[in-house]
Amino acid sequence: MKYIDEFRDKELVKILIKKIHSVSKKHITLMEVCGGHTMSIHKFGIPSLLPKTINLVSGPGCPVCVTGRRYIDHAIALSRLNDVIITTYGDLIRVPGSSSSLECEKANGADIRIVYSTLNAIKIAKDNPDKQIIFLGIGFETTTPSSALAVIEAKKDNLKNFSVLSAHKIMPPAMSALIEEGVKINGYIGPGHVSTIAGSEMYNGLAEKYKLSVVISGFEPVDLLQAIYMLVGQLESDNPKVDIQYTRIVKPEGNLKAKKVVNEIFELRDDWWRGLGVIHKSGLGIKEKYKDFDAKKKFDVEIEKTIEPRGCICGKILKGINKPTDCKLFRKVCTPSNPVGACMVSSEGACHAFYKFK
Repeated sequence: MKYIDEFRDKELVKILIKKIHSVSKKHITLMEVCGGHTMSIHKFGIPSLLPKTINLVSGPGCPVCVTGRRYIDHAIALSRLNDVIITTYGDLIRVPGSSSSLECEKANGADIRIVYSTLNAIKIAKDNPDKQIIFLGIGFETTTPSSALAVIEAKKDNLKNFSVLSAHKIMPPAMSALIEEGVKINGYIGPGHVSTIAGSEMYNGLAEKYKLSVVISGFEPVDLLQAIYMLVGQLESDNPKVDIQYTRIVKPEGNLKAKKVVNEIFELRDDWWRGLGVIHKSGLGIKEKYKDFDAKKKFDVEIEKTIEPRGCICGKILKGINKPTDCKLFRKVCTPSNPVGACMVSSEGACHAFYKFK
């Protein structure tokens, strides 16, 4: 299959649904850890097509959602400095901090600009030599290479006015942390974009240690249903392993060039995840040799005390313990136009997906 229509083919969908229903006997819980999967699963109504034996839950797959309020507060503090331009991807600008948001700061006069790539941020740095340009680097293995390339480009061009505030993270430690905390998961629908960069091999230890199934999936209905069928087959035969449904994109070794660039700029560090707290070596910090491009080290700012919103259960939703509809704020106080928690901000957040498609 080559074209998108084939991955939405009604007859193929019917065949896969029938196969899943015929094979599935055990009660299992499958978690997706990709915001794109969260959106697709609810957009296409995948849960309604499955037998009652299969429970789908959303995990910490949305980078905006898992990023802590302290990071937002840090970015806000930087935006209030003189002669600073904050550059960021669009979703992050609306995430609430403890007492403000980047959107509010922009309305109050801070120079905060939405960019669509790190190259846009580099261009802004070149066009504004008298300003300090800070790029807010968030995301998993998918977006980390572009941040790394921006640092390489800035060093090559001797841009003294460019830096990155990194909140980049890697996925496997969070997947392990969920199991260690006792969250009942039988298998993971593996993230497609993340695995395109990092490869499927990074999940091997997860499958071996916890006897879990991991199947990396694409984003269309046929992709997701085939991945679920593969997971069910593994679990019914007691043969958990790592497998790839998304073979047209994902390779076991991943993208070696992208991984080399990331390893040149970043190193593992402990990092904080919403709902999971600090996870050992789950984040990516800029190496000492590139410290001139590390906004965390370059600017000394006072960050306000972090205050979490009362009543928000975003952390529990990211762990798959609760669904968005369990939250008392959902649809009443917390909406996409007035997000209380990070899970309602991004289109990849579980709360946003539930609000839009359910």
